[in-house]
Amino acid sequence: MELRLLVTFEKVADVLSFTRAAADLGYAQSSVTGQIRSLETSLGVDLFERLGSRIRLTEAGERLLPYARRMTELAEEARAAVASAGDPEGTIAVGTMESLTSYRLPPLLEYFHHRYPKVRLTLRPTLGDATRQALRQGTYDVGFLMEPDTEHEGLETEVLAPEPLVLVAGPGHPLSGRTGLTSADLAAAHLVGTEPGCPYRDLFEEELREWAPPFMEFGTIEATKRGVTSGLGVALLPRVAVAEKLASGALVALDWEAPFTLFTQLAWRRGKRLPAHVRLFVEQARRLVSEQSRPA
Repeated sequence: MELRLLVTFEKVADVLSFTRAAADLGYAQSSVTGQIRSLETSLGVDLFERLGSRIRLTEAGERLLPYARRMTELAEEARAAVASAGDPEGTIAVGTMESLTSYRLPPLLEYFHHRYPKVRLTLRPTLGDATRQALRQGTYDVGFLMEPDTEHEGLETEVLAPEPLVLVAGPGHPLSGRTGLTSADLAAAHLVGTEPGCPYRDLFEEELREWAPPFMEFGTIEATKRGVTSGLGVALLPRVAVAEKLASGALVALDWEAPFTLFTQLAWRRGKRLPAHVRLFVEQARRLVSEQSRPA
């Protein structure tokens, strides 16, 4: 079995599309189809079922996939070992979310840009479930999560830091200045938040489900902050995302504590051999995010 055929097979198995696999690998679709047929011929089995415009792995394909992953990862590890005398290099596909990209990752990205210019970081914006799925499929090398749970099926996880949350409002909001707020006190408040699937938005809504206060969806953190600053409601956001607004007085922190705790985490597929440049990324993420989140 040729390694390049296994690489193509793994990509098609991950995305379940010859067209998308061809685009990701930089091949013509006919080349991808031909490589899969060559691999099937050499093995004497069908690896994919063709279902009209869709495909899925056969039982033989399912059995081959973990071996293909191990062989391609070992080849990458061998390349990295041979090249270890030089500067780290390679591409890292990173799944991440807006709040982490904007407020936790800049020091890490800046560090790699200046210290390891041959390491190319590709940031893919996704939320929890989509990030975990992409990691299991091998579409991402590593992924940042912000979740209450720190164990995820099929993934290895490095907990980087707890992520404090704060309920914020404009200075003139009726709840501003009140102490000892309870969840019931928020029943009449208009909620402002990011898109569904965002962990703190979903947990906040679930906490207030009994009272079902009105909810305005703004999509992004920046839009959410502008809405809250304008007096449209209250929002639960990571403290790091609103620190400047709180310091300037444009937003105020309400006296309500979230009954759940989120942790910023870095994850990758369990059993995956991380190449040297990816291990370096994990080590520096652990160091820099931990330092950044440490109380002053």
